[in-house]
Amino acid sequence: MDKVIFLVDMQSFYASVEKAANATLATKPVLVSGDPKQRSGIILAACPIAKQHGVKTAEPLWEAQNKCPEAVVVRPRMQLYIDVSYQITKILEQFSNEIEVYSIDEQFIDLTASQRLFGTPAQIAEKIQRTIVENIGVQARIGIGPNKVLAKMACDVYAKKNKQGIFQLDHTKLQTHLWPLPVGKLFGVGSKMEKHLTKMGLHTIGNVANYPLHWLKKRWGINGEVLWRTANGIDYSPVTSQTHQQQKAIGHQMTLPQDYYHLDDIKVILLELSEEVARRARKQDYLGKSIAVTARGIDFDLPTGFHRQQKLVTETYFGVDIYRVAVRLFEKFWDGLPVRSIGITLGQLEKADTYQLSLFDRTEEKENLSKAIDRMYEKYGPTAVVRASSLMTAGQVHERANKIGGHYK
Repeated sequence: MDKVIFLVDMQSFYASVEKAANATLATKPVLVSGDPKQRSGIILAACPIAKQHGVKTAEPLWEAQNKCPEAVVVRPRMQLYIDVSYQITKILEQFSNEIEVYSIDEQFIDLTASQRLFGTPAQIAEKIQRTIVENIGVQARIGIGPNKVLAKMACDVYAKKNKQGIFQLDHTKLQTHLWPLPVGKLFGVGSKMEKHLTKMGLHTIGNVANYPLHWLKKRWGINGEVLWRTANGIDYSPVTSQTHQQQKAIGHQMTLPQDYYHLDDIKVILLELSEEVARRARKQDYLGKSIAVTARGIDFDLPTGFHRQQKLVTETYFGVDIYRVAVRLFEKFWDGLPVRSIGITLGQLEKADTYQLSLFDRTEEKENLSKAIDRMYEKYGPTAVVRASSLMTAGQVHERANKIGGHYK
């Protein structure tokens, strides 16, 4: 039996959830946007009515309002969206137990063994759409394919555009429906890769599919083969709930509420980020052997900043260890110009079931203290215990405690 994989995507998810929660918004153009005063004034979601006015996701709020002055602007409610996403997962579980959460508004589902219970792929897709609308009030678009990559492209390129919101793409349709598309439509090809491919004369997905594989591998290694396989609709990866359980890195990035000019203020943020990254690493039972620091300046037209990484002698998941390395990297590579955003990443992760002890590092003492603070954090919240530096004007820990993914809950 051939595989049947769906990619179920929620139409304008955040905006659709807001409309479902407030019937008065049903016929109005709705924009979900962050707060411009907090430098998060970009469009996170625009409903179809707003998109008809030319509004696009990720554009500044002021541009969207110029295009659609009558739009209703709603601040994001991230906890609500997470809760609704979970409800959608539970609905999909009525049709299959093989589900992979790809993002907050996209989920893969393997329905190969479910056809005898629920009908043809098209019939199952319609039933899923109907069930989600009746229970959640949100419209789903569904791409159908024999593997995840074709299901994803079926959804992105066709199901999101047609009236039914359903499209099936298999290997019999590659030459007619996939290969004629611009190479930028190929899953995994961003703007930079698109420029590289077009310079090579590869303007369509079909050009990539029929290009000699060994030349693509010579140019990009394993990534070249992935491009060629994707263009030819080849993907053997299973639908699995384990996708997000094996991480390569744990990081946290923050857009600052105002420009930071002074190193002492920046150190406060570096310490807060270090503690947050360390806490998440301990919670997931990972140690890291490298630390990266990213800083971005305030001028988008003339980008400044840096991204630098340092390997560690001994793996760690302690905030102070991460902070010390982060400060050294920042002091070494900062150009002294105002900073708009900062990020810290703990990489080269390994499971923390064993680690090397040091005679001079007081590892056991740090372990006991960190885990005691973690328990207080879990029981009483992220502001139950904070460092004194976070009480200074530069500190952001109390503000961030009210947010999920950089936006208010």
